[in-house]
Amino acid sequence: MKNTQCLDVHPHDVQQVLTFLDAMEARDLALAQRCLAEHVVMQFPGAPAMHQLDDVVAWARQRYRRVSKTFHAVNHCLTPRQSIVVCHGELAVEWLDGSTSDSVRFIDRFELTDGLITRQDVWNDLALAQPTPHMTRPL
Repeated sequence: MKNTQCLDVHPHDVQQVLTFLDAMEARDLALAQRCLAEHVVMQFPGAPAMHQLDDVVAWARQRYRRVSKTFHAVNHCLTPRQSIVVCHGELAVEWLDGSTSDSVRFIDRFELTDGLITRQDVWNDLALAQPTPHMTRPL
């Protein structure tokens, strides 16, 4: 791609993304908020675009108790207008019913401007890993 550099180093923008993700997992919303630009857009599968961390937490609370990430790779590219960080790996999930799933694939793509996250796009297989309600037979 013209005018794009892909780097193997962990510059400030990569660290900013990792700090944000760690803070979200720990529910340290104050720290996570400091990583975000004022007009951030966060897009998750099956959800409307969100602009506030409280909205993300409320949305997630209806789906699972806890999610943790194992990273396989973190890539960083610079464009003339922004920095892009893409993370991928696997999720471990504790569902609302207490059951768990692991090895759930995910990709998070972040755009940063002036060191702050302006956009997060998330893709994952959580819908495929979610437990299905057990069917009961009438007596």
